[in-house]
Amino acid sequence: MTPGPRNLITDVAGLRVGNAQDTALKSGVTVLTGDAPFTASVHVMGGAPGTRETDLLAPDKSVAAVDALVLSGGSAFGLDACSGVVDGLRALGRGYRVGPAIIPLVPGAILFDLLNGGNKDWVDNPYRALGRSALDAATSDFAIGSVGAGTGALTAMLKGGLGSASFRLPDGTMVGALVAANPVGAVTTPGDRHFYAAPFEVDGEFGGLGPDPASGLGRTLDSRKMTAMRERANTTIAIVATDARLTKSQCQRVAVAAHDGIARACLPAHMPADGDLVFALSTGARDMPRPDQDLGLIGHAAALCLSRAIARSVFAARPAKGDLLACWSNLNA
Repeated sequence: MTPGPRNLITDVAGLRVGNAQDTALKSGVTVLTGDAPFTASVHVMGGAPGTRETDLLAPDKSVAAVDALVLSGGSAFGLDACSGVVDGLRALGRGYRVGPAIIPLVPGAILFDLLNGGNKDWVDNPYRALGRSALDAATSDFAIGSVGAGTGALTAMLKGGLGSASFRLPDGTMVGALVAANPVGAVTTPGDRHFYAAPFEVDGEFGGLGPDPASGLGRTLDSRKMTAMRERANTTIAIVATDARLTKSQCQRVAVAAHDGIARACLPAHMPADGDLVFALSTGARDMPRPDQDLGLIGHAAALCLSRAIARSVFAARPAKGDLLACWSNLNA
């Protein structure tokens, strides 16, 4: 497996990602859409998720494809970002048709960033407009780090962010991941230098420092975020994608496997105060000639991409006025 040309989820042909953020708010929205509707499912392993229309993605539900997926800050307020995306897609004539009606299908998930130092004293919920702006900005090349849904994200010890990564499998199948990392746990080992995801790094994509040589890691649960906020304020939300032709049930199996990527990159993961969630989607552009073997490899690659994307999100985070936590780049210049 080798990274795609961009090392982004948009190496899966036909996908586009857009970011919108408000620096004063210290929050934002990330939208993934495609040239055509795509098959998708979801799996939740955190204890405190916030979602919209995810029931549609269960394998036994009748909806065959969706038009976009949304990752947003803002906790429950951020779910309104999906409404802005629905507005934009409807204006483009995109959506499920029922007679003359057009209904864009846009599941979404949120992370909690309401206590991160930004100005949250709004009158009108800003997330609908941010969702529309993110959709309008969607392209195959997009920034990672302190942008979009990762703008105000925080890990236990350092500033979080938006990350992405990809792999091309030996048969040409493409797999990618997109994540907004705001976990209960730490993404770096004690000392803030080495990433838990270091064994999976490719070509120095998050600093090339290698694994921490220390042993006995994980026995303390230090958290500068908890000290700063004294409240629960967490969640890692992600999308993994492939161009292999998958059913909804197969997408769900890939989403389950991809959660391993969170557990390998964040310590601890899937906690009661996390809302950890992974969407998995298929554009259906490539046949999968060996379904059992190929599906397993796609799930494995998705987990690896997600671990790398989480580390890349922290590596790419940049400082901003009023930050509660330092960036990895500040401490490891």
